[in-house]
Amino acid sequence: MSNLGVAVVRQYERGVVFRLGRVRNVREPGLRWMVPLVDRMRKVSLRTVTLPIASQQVITRDNVSIGVAAVAYFRRVDPVKSIVEIENVTSAVSQIAQTTVRNVVGRSLLDQVLSNTETLNESIKQILDGITERWGVYVQLVELKDIELPPTMQRAMARQAEAEREKRAKIIAAEGEALSAGKLAEAADVIAGHPIALQLRNLQVLSEIAVEKNSTIVFPTQFLTTARELTRFVDGENGHHSRPEPADATDRPEAQPQPEAHLSGQRALLGARIGRN
Repeated sequence: MSNLGVAVVRQYERGVVFRLGRVRNVREPGLRWMVPLVDRMRKVSLRTVTLPIASQQVITRDNVSIGVAAVAYFRRVDPVKSIVEIENVTSAVSQIAQTTVRNVVGRSLLDQVLSNTETLNESIKQILDGITERWGVYVQLVELKDIELPPTMQRAMARQAEAEREKRAKIIAAEGEALSAGKLAEAADVIAGHPIALQLRNLQVLSEIAVEKNSTIVFPTQFLTTARELTRFVDGENGHHSRPEPADATDRPEAQPQPEAHLSGQRALLGARIGRN
């Protein structure tokens, strides 16, 4: 209908009017009138365009061949420039984005590509935005979405990560041993000052074993020695209370004959009886 002098511009569009081949003006959204057969309108969409960047084979600065795929988001901000300055904006942005990704990633180390992707994304965005500004295009965002590593490099990185994990595990275990050694030293000092504390700990261990209903219980030698000493102490206390010690030496009972002398007397008596018979 633009040939008849009437055109409808949508909300997300802008209409660039050419009069006899020259740019006349830019029409806003709505119903717009033009001079029939003289004016021509080209509509430009101002919506954001999602542009996938195909995987690029790149050799990093440390000579590792990787494949890098990305995605770019851009929009036209100047309708006149996006028509006059360049023929196909989408194709141009796609080509320059592929080249920029290869250049930026190729100047970086593999570790930087894997760990500092945000810095690389910002560098690529700034380069693209500086180039496409003359085309009336604003690059909103560039993201590296896929990084393909060679199988040999993947295995090497897996071994490196495994070694790093083992190192951290050994360091943590050593720190735990150091802490436990300090606590054990403190516990040893407490037990040295209070020997009964060790027996209480042994009783606690035995109670824990009894909960599991084990058929075999091993008693520590020290526990048995302490039990015998405790029994001897209790017997001594009972004897002390049942037989009070005499006041002086005259009241003491006579000493009992020694077991050896008593046995000799029995042997003599037995020999005399045999002689009579």
